[in-house]
Amino acid sequence: MTELIKTGDLDFIDKRVLIRVDFNVPVKDGRVQDDTRIRASLPTIREVLSGGGQVILVSHLGRPEEGVYNEAFSLAPVATRLSELLERRVDLVRNWQEDGVEFGDTDVVMLENIRFCKGEKANDEDLSRKLGELCNIYINDAFGTAHRAQSSTHGVAKYVPVACAGPLMVAELDALGKVFDDPARPLVAIVGGSKVSTKLMVLKQLAGVVDQLIVGGGIANTFLKAAGYNIGRSLFEADLVDTAAELISQMKTDGKEIPLPVDVVCARELSETATASLKSIYDVEDDDLILDIGPQSAAMFSKYLDNAATIVWNGPVGVFEYDAFADGTRVMAEAIANSNAYSIAGGGDTLAAIARFDVGDRISYISTGGGAFLELLEGRELPAVTILKESARAWAAMERAREY
Repeated sequence: MTELIKTGDLDFIDKRVLIRVDFNVPVKDGRVQDDTRIRASLPTIREVLSGGGQVILVSHLGRPEEGVYNEAFSLAPVATRLSELLERRVDLVRNWQEDGVEFGDTDVVMLENIRFCKGEKANDEDLSRKLGELCNIYINDAFGTAHRAQSSTHGVAKYVPVACAGPLMVAELDALGKVFDDPARPLVAIVGGSKVSTKLMVLKQLAGVVDQLIVGGGIANTFLKAAGYNIGRSLFEADLVDTAAELISQMKTDGKEIPLPVDVVCARELSETATASLKSIYDVEDDDLILDIGPQSAAMFSKYLDNAATIVWNGPVGVFEYDAFADGTRVMAEAIANSNAYSIAGGGDTLAAIARFDVGDRISYISTGGGAFLELLEGRELPAVTILKESARAWAAMERAREY
């Protein structure tokens, strides 16, 4: 990512450094339940501290009413856990807009939940300026929020001398870059989920890039309907059947394909206790619900993955939360994990499947960003990344001016 300033490019000595982190973690009874995201931020924080800087952390937590303090969404438990991990005191600052930030005898402070501040979501100029006035350097290391143009992710970068991308941000962008910036081929994408509409732009973007586009879940049902198969009472989107047909035709014209299931696992109801039945795609009955791909389909798709050089995975191919309909997603997960391809996976349901089938250590890169991951797959520029690029260009111009 040569267009971005990185932390290694900067001098942190005697600098106040504002780091936008993603500490949107599960909290219960005043304790952090999963500190994965907090641990992921530690190298960035330690890099600034070891470089002689002071750290101001900013994050959101949950979805409180903006502008209203709510103890249930306080970052206090997060500050406590971070203090334990860093083995140094982390002060939580609530009234920073009025009182500013004083470090006292600590060099790490955390602002209270930024969504308690009115104007955060609207990218308010005044709030952005106040954030910028707290620091000499701004680091955005929260890829999961990069698709949002908000004060702490976008606006603040306009009011600091220099804004850079943190290591986590750079890693995410580099990983996605391997998919679109001259990927090793064959490039295979798996896109699952309930609705075509939520991933239509992803499907269209990938159709023009990949060699095979494997669809699963409710998305696959819409494509099966477009191909003329009976899908019974299965979830699908009638208004997008024509779009699915066009994508199938487009891929075929380009010498590529959207392979469809040849066998499926059906039930008469969607429940944990439903009786599952394996059927050829030609034998689906009018009152059937298609809830997973069958073993022949899983084996067919696995061959594509075995031969792939690059794999993108977003979404399960069945209702994997229920054991009776989990085999398709399990086989896909294991095929990706066993492949020699460079593999990148992202999205909430995908991460849940990775955890359930214990394949995380064999996937090349697991993206932490849901919405940001999808928008990059759609080929969109992320607002938080755009502003960092603008800052990098301005900084480079200033550096050139100093040389003369």
